[in-house]
Amino acid sequence: MQKRAHDFREELATRRSVRDFSSDPIPAGVLEDAITTAASAPSGANMQPWTFVVVRDPALKRRIREAAEEEERRNYEGRMSREWLEALAPLGTDWRKEFLETAPALIVIFKQEFGMAREQKIRHYYVNESVGIAAGFLLAALHHAGLATLTHTPSPMGFLRTILDRPTNEKAFLLIPVGYPAAACRVPAISRKPLEHVAIWL
Repeated sequence: MQKRAHDFREELATRRSVRDFSSDPIPAGVLEDAITTAASAPSGANMQPWTFVVVRDPALKRRIREAAEEEERRNYEGRMSREWLEALAPLGTDWRKEFLETAPALIVIFKQEFGMAREQKIRHYYVNESVGIAAGFLLAALHHAGLATLTHTPSPMGFLRTILDRPTNEKAFLLIPVGYPAAACRVPAISRKPLEHVAIWL
């Protein structure tokens, strides 16, 4: 048991956010298995308040990129505080989001703020918590399969519901480009807080 815990820890420690993707395709069945894993996450009252939209169509990816870059340009040029921009500076990010087109797939996770059955609303419980857990499962599953990912949240994200034609009870939660790192991909040198800084034993 301890070895399995240690091996899993070591595996996930190698995961890095990638912003420079190869266009190489993802083998059939991999995304299906990863999303099925994500959908096995626990949720409030087992309502499973999530929808995973996989986008591979080049025209849709271009529309998403254009809309995301418009929002991000506004963020970087005025919406973000100076402190926020200073925190982002070491990561080398800006409003340009080429990866939204070059990555072979985008997975958009929508949270279902309420359910619908026969035109009746069904209350969902702990939606953000439930969808957040499912997103973590998905990232771990994709990494375990050998794929690179990025957690992207262009704000606001209302354009995703419009472009992807989702119902009004769904709201975009997370946009995840998925694929392989480009040959010349570089990632920022970052460190993680040690265990003694994040855990308390009583």
